[in-house]
Amino acid sequence: MKSVTAFVGLGNMGGPMAANLVKAGHAVRGFDLSEASRDMAAKAGIQVFATLDEAVSGASVVITMLPAGRHVLGVWSELVALVSPGTLLIDCSTIDVDSARKAHALAADKGCLSLDAPVSGGIGGAAAATLTFMVGGPDESFARGKPVLEAMGKRIVHCGAAGSGQAAKICNNMILGVTMAAVGEAFVLGEKLGLSHQALFDVASTSSGQCWSINTYCPVPGPVPTSPANNDYKPGFATALMLKDLRLAQEAALASGATTPLGAQAAQLYGLFEKLGHGGEDFSAIVKFFREQGAA
Repeated sequence: MKSVTAFVGLGNMGGPMAANLVKAGHAVRGFDLSEASRDMAAKAGIQVFATLDEAVSGASVVITMLPAGRHVLGVWSELVALVSPGTLLIDCSTIDVDSARKAHALAADKGCLSLDAPVSGGIGGAAAATLTFMVGGPDESFARGKPVLEAMGKRIVHCGAAGSGQAAKICNNMILGVTMAAVGEAFVLGEKLGLSHQALFDVASTSSGQCWSINTYCPVPGPVPTSPANNDYKPGFATALMLKDLRLAQEAALASGATTPLGAQAAQLYGLFEKLGHGGEDFSAIVKFFREQGAA
């Protein structure tokens, strides 16, 4: 009999991820509070249920993809009362490290295995099954979960003990937020100095300024045809989500005593950009903030 995987949270990320599990031959049962998300999931071959307990019934693996730590802890508090000991619980949300560790503790108290496994790669990566998973949890849990995660991504990295996946995710995205802001500043400075976007890209992408924010996700139209800059900054990875991750990094820095002045500055910049009404645009649209401020 085919093992059952339940997926809770079938939105922009969770829906395509669950669909890729179906494509890989998994029997997937799904649940989401949104009717639109449930309808899309059903079209992708996911068996959708009206309640959480129906969706997770008989599942050997349960995956959650939810907005914030409070949602994860709320759902996992219910899950551990519904599933059998030995069930593997995997949270793919991006949440604070403390909440991730609390979720692991809930699972352990029930006798369940658990992983925190946030992702990088955005909506495109979720659809193409090319996500990177940053995974925290015991070796036994990772061994059980890796084949499941491989159906949804191309790189699965075991980062360490409980909460380590979330720690890696917020550190990575702090780097991304800082570098994209720096790249945006540089391209606006180049404009002021009369440089074409292509000329600056040709130099920076092949010399010491090269980074993912330039080479793969260049924030101005032209040099990288697949970047959101060529599609009116439709996400991708929305500004509001980048701001969430930068704020999680700042919370973690405060709790751990780390000094992150560049991360703090990036969080402030993205916070201002969101307040100006750009929260739904791709985070690379931050280049517009520097352009508009320079014109003020």
